Amino acid sequence: MTSRVAITVLLTTSLLATGCGANVAPSSNGESGTVTIENCGRTIEYPEPERPVAYDMSSTEKMFALGLADRMRGIVMPSTADPSVKRSPWREDYSSVETLSTDVLSLEVVLDANADWVLAGWESGFSQARGITPSKLDSLGIRSYQHTESCFNYGSDPVRVPPLEALYTDLRQLGKIFHIEDRAKRVVADLKQRAQALREQQPQGAPPRVFIYDSGTDKPFTSGAQAAPNAIVSLAGGRNITHDLDKRWTTIGWESVVQANPEVITVVDYGDKPVEDKIAFLKSFPPLAQTPAIKNDRFHVLDYGAAVSGPRNIAAAEKFADYLRSIGR
Repeated sequence: MTSRVAITVLLTTSLLATGCGANVAPSSNGESGTVTIENCGRTIEYPEPERPVAYDMSSTEKMFALGLADRMRGIVMPSTADPSVKRSPWREDYSSVETLSTDVLSLEVVLDANADWVLAGWESGFSQARGITPSKLDSLGIRSYQHTESCFNYGSDPVRVPPLEALYTDLRQLGKIFHIEDRAKRVVADLKQRAQALREQQPQGAPPRVFIYDSGTDKPFTSGAQAAPNAIVSLAGGRNITHDLDKRWTTIGWESVVQANPEVITVVDYGDKPVEDKIAFLKSFPPLAQTPAIKNDRFHVLDYGAAVSGPRNIAAAEKFADYLRSIGR
């Protein structure tokens, strides 16, 4: 077993040991009471949540990675995430926590659950249009926390934090809010160590050009620099063809994809459409026919649970690095 594989096995075991309904006592340095946190440009005082609700896989798996499943009131999980939930390393935790809704996050669901704290992203959970915002929840006495990655889209003065640092920030701050700082520090240290191992093993030479395909036929929906897949591709030793777009997820034109001449296509797999159908479309789409990715049949599947900001990001980068090595890149 190589040293990198050994490290991965040990750290993955460490992460999973706190999932699956583990009971986590407050750390020795966490006292009961309130903590003050900076989140999306706001300074917020948080009492320790007693009935927390998490939306979607990004929120839920951050909580599970910190061993907080048994302290959750429930989750809101859109049905499109079902296949990824079944593949999650925290499947047992998903089974142990009540699913409050299989639709988008709504104020009604939060109030019906008598939640006192909500974890979600801006425009991927919280929404001005749907009337569930941090300020609205504040007015009802319900605290909230937004994913740091999504602060890029929030307010008139967006907060820009690189995707992996945004993940680490969330885990550390959730550790403070729930008074399990020691546990959060260990989880972050494990993830950082694995990320550094990947950086050190990147091959010399020009990185392979990678097109991240989420969905779309008229125009493709893809990841810009501010979303997790960009960091996953970079850590693995590739270069996202839209790495220079100062966006999270965005729509681009097919012309720019063709001009970038991708060598590998990473396809996001979630329940909106079978990944096999997405790949079949890409293979049959005439403008892409002469790109190296299509000519050499180089497709890599990225699970939805790994594509959103969450503790599976590093494992996804490790898997993609293995794929790039397997094709000699």
